[in-house]
Amino acid sequence: MTTANGNFNGIQEYADDQGLKLDWIDQKGEWGVKASVDGQKGLTLSDVQVGSYGDPPPQSDNQTGKPRGAASRPNAYRIGGYQVRTKSDIWLVNASMLYEEALQRQWSSATDVPWHTIRPLPDDIERAQCQLATFLTEVEFVAADVPGRWVASTSPDYFEPRMFLITQIMDESRHLDVFRKRALANGGGLMQRPNVTTSGVVGSIDLSRDFTEMSSRLHISGEGAVLSIFRMGELMAYNEAEKRIYRLAAQDESRHVAFGVMHMRYLAETEPDRKEEVHEYLDEGERALVAGNQNPAARDTAQSEALAILLGGGEKNFDEGYRKLLAIRKRQAKEYVQRIRSAGFGERFDNGRALPELMEYVRS
Repeated sequence: MTTANGNFNGIQEYADDQGLKLDWIDQKGEWGVKASVDGQKGLTLSDVQVGSYGDPPPQSDNQTGKPRGAASRPNAYRIGGYQVRTKSDIWLVNASMLYEEALQRQWSSATDVPWHTIRPLPDDIERAQCQLATFLTEVEFVAADVPGRWVASTSPDYFEPRMFLITQIMDESRHLDVFRKRALANGGGLMQRPNVTTSGVVGSIDLSRDFTEMSSRLHISGEGAVLSIFRMGELMAYNEAEKRIYRLAAQDESRHVAFGVMHMRYLAETEPDRKEEVHEYLDEGERALVAGNQNPAARDTAQSEALAILLGGGEKNFDEGYRKLLAIRKRQAKEYVQRIRSAGFGERFDNGRALPELMEYVRS
């Protein structure tokens, strides 16, 4: 190796005189790579995934925090207790793309929502808005909290999904922030704490033993159901601020759901022996979904009634609002089936594995 003027020997002589080693100079990973830069997008994460730097190992023994592709250092300290050390446990092919999209589409709840468009509302409408905002504030807190536990548990060799999870934490924190602000922005306030355990939206993701189990519960079952609500948000919005909140939250939530779908697809293709395990997780999610759709006692009553009031335009139109709510529930179920098929587990809907009550509800 030489300097710009080719005088490496001179540097080595100086180092020897000063008692320096410079032994790190030749300890490098793959050398001579050069990323191409897209003039429109700039230098993206995908652009630098070239050569061995873009090739994560199927199994990682890296417990030192060494960046993927860097040279190993003998006797390096073990700084991480990484539980996720198998590629199929967390990988997906488009994590880098989703990460870049998350960076480019960040927004501010303070300045990107036209809060000035909120005007006084009838008491029943305002209370329903605040109840829904209370529910979503807690749901989004959990959706930010759980992925954070897996960031530090994942080997640096699989940094792409780790980095996406960090953006998800930021997204969900912003959702918590914006729905809390809505509850407090118009003379209302936080309402009854929702029962997220029986609502079917969050379920038991805190109890997940590995990343795939967590992702199936959070990204597929939980966030998929919330995404359907966000996409229908304009039906229950009463000003431009609320419309903007749902639009922005939906674009974030779509990335989170896509992450889960693509991870499941990768697992189905590379570890087919684990498909039965995933089907078990989906069985659990479907039982919660069916219970929440067909049994009013099994879902959060305050949440459902608030939605019906918002969709109907007030308590006086509760029955009409409840009919619209049932249509949203049906859409949640249909979109769930589409996601599972896209993830590579559609056979459960063809071989009778899916709950009959769910399929009857989807076809109705």
